[in-house]
Amino acid sequence: MSSNSNSHHHLHSKLTAAGLLITLGIIYGDIGTSPLYVMNSIIGKNVINENLILGGLSCIFWTLTLQTTLKYVIITLSADNHGEGGIFALYALVKRTRIQWLIVPAIIGGSALLADGIITPPISVSSAVEGLRLFKPDIPTVPIVIAILFVLFTIQQFGTKLVGKFFAPMMLIWFSMLAILGIIQMTNNLSVFKAINPYYAYNLLTSNAKGEGFFILGAVFLCTTGAEALYSDMGHCGRKNIRISWMFVKTTLVLNYFGQGAYLLLHQGKTLAQLNPDNSNPFYLIMAEWFKPVGIVVATMAAVIASQALISGSFTLINEAMRLNFWPKVRIKFPTDVKGQLYIPSINWLLFFGCVGIVWHFQESSNMEHAYGLAIILCMIMTTILLNFYLIMKRVQWYFIAPLILLYLIIEFSFLAANITKFMDGGYVTLFIASVLIGVMSTWYLAKQISKNYTKMVKIDNYKKVLAELSLDLSIPKYATHLVYMTNSNRTDEIEEKVMYSILQKRPKRADLYWFIHVNILNEPYKKEYKVTEVIKDDLYRVDFYLGFREPTKINLMFKEVIKDMVSKGEMDITSRYESLNKNNIIGDFKFVLSEKFLSNDSDLTFFENIVMNAYFFMKKFSLSEEKGFGLDSSSVKVEQFPMVIHPPEIIDMKRIESNNFH
Repeated sequence: MSSNSNSHHHLHSKLTAAGLLITLGIIYGDIGTSPLYVMNSIIGKNVINENLILGGLSCIFWTLTLQTTLKYVIITLSADNHGEGGIFALYALVKRTRIQWLIVPAIIGGSALLADGIITPPISVSSAVEGLRLFKPDIPTVPIVIAILFVLFTIQQFGTKLVGKFFAPMMLIWFSMLAILGIIQMTNNLSVFKAINPYYAYNLLTSNAKGEGFFILGAVFLCTTGAEALYSDMGHCGRKNIRISWMFVKTTLVLNYFGQGAYLLLHQGKTLAQLNPDNSNPFYLIMAEWFKPVGIVVATMAAVIASQALISGSFTLINEAMRLNFWPKVRIKFPTDVKGQLYIPSINWLLFFGCVGIVWHFQESSNMEHAYGLAIILCMIMTTILLNFYLIMKRVQWYFIAPLILLYLIIEFSFLAANITKFMDGGYVTLFIASVLIGVMSTWYLAKQISKNYTKMVKIDNYKKVLAELSLDLSIPKYATHLVYMTNSNRTDEIEEKVMYSILQKRPKRADLYWFIHVNILNEPYKKEYKVTEVIKDDLYRVDFYLGFREPTKINLMFKEVIKDMVSKGEMDITSRYESLNKNNIIGDFKFVLSEKFLSNDSDLTFFENIVMNAYFFMKKFSLSEEKGFGLDSSSVKVEQFPMVIHPPEIIDMKRIESNNFH
């Protein structure tokens, strides 16, 4: 335990040049590429004027300061679960308050963040690739975007270690380019600095009787969308590296936004389309002609890297969801030896097809902006709700919590209100994706709860005598030397009734040693511990594994380690009990018995339970089997089917009719 917690402490207190560089490559993709589309989105088809430009810049500056810097970088990063961040890590922390309904914001927030993972790669890559129109106005960008996305998703299986080495220097070049482009423009027009005064933001949002100014917040919000991903990726880089590097990143972003603003102020009275009909994106307009090809290449690279941050974040999120019983078990690969890096093939290709669907549906990045932001603002509101309980749990004074949480709820609900207008223009796409994900997570969680409530436990004490006798009963053929059952029982003195049924009645299974194995998934990410309980001397043992929610469940290998350890300490003898094999010191065979449930026809379900359980068993068909989920070797596994009876029917009152046949 100590070495683990030390390494997390080390991760958060370690500040190195290499660490800062890697942080640039992994963490800031999404926020870092927002200058590609934010100003473009704010101005849209409006005529450029001072009120719009200074107001827009003021909104961006204060959003980055209050939302990204204060809420995420300063406050939320403190809420780490043994070094891990993200909405599920935050939920695992506040779960200890025993407040049941907190699972709702956790599931909604996690689903919204995943939905965002499907739209960030298309919008970032499309915005960058559309720069090519400066040279060839009629170039078809959709096939290029899909090709880039295909390459990006294909390289995921090799892990981010390989990619990270290339990413970090690339992002350093990107952020430096943002700053230099911005500074060059600002030297022509320093009056743009007036935008730091929040009065301009207020003036823009309240201008116009119809309240159109307020809806510009929907576009402004795009400058902070990556803050949630930044929190999710905390485990990769550590808190200090993120906080220090953010100062540099925020400075370069603000310089670039203000540079775009300075350029636009020199062209008041025109629309963007009049400035350049082929590509009216202010991000490309501020570049010198000779530099544009370089700028497009660098921007495309940065956009690909931005997508990478969200993809690796999605893998982390699904892995945590599986551990929290929110998601069906799927196969996880660990491509590198770096802690926290994983690859989930099914999610990778699901995201890829989702991204391709978005690109086909919207075609242009300007159309995607409508779908973007609506899901992520939901995630931010859910994080604020969970953060509130985290601060209460940390015993922070109420007079500090109340104004803080109120401030963020006002800011975020304002963003939500401004973003709601995007619903018909494409916001429905991300909300639909998020709803499907919420459905999957809720169903899986509820079904697990229902099934837990109807699992009957029995006391092992009542079976000690019969098990001891069974193991010596030579009239029953031996089933295995070691017979191993996986159990969900948290108590060492209890076991599922079906396990006893399997040993004693289904077909009596004689074994020399019986083992019950229980896996506890902990609220912290990295831990591997176990405990052995001797229930019946030389007959029945129980092993409890305590694993962090980021640890792979490889029961086969772990169980072998336990046995090795017990043998080396002389606690047991595992040579075969068959006489001929025993003489030659041959190890006994191990057989795992897993029970697979199916819904019994005798169940008397309510309408709601019926829907949940049927959906659960349908999803189970596509998920990883129990044996693969536990990392067992299929040659030594027997899977038994058990009917799951929920609300067993009442006792059937039958009447016997006397017959005259018996005398």
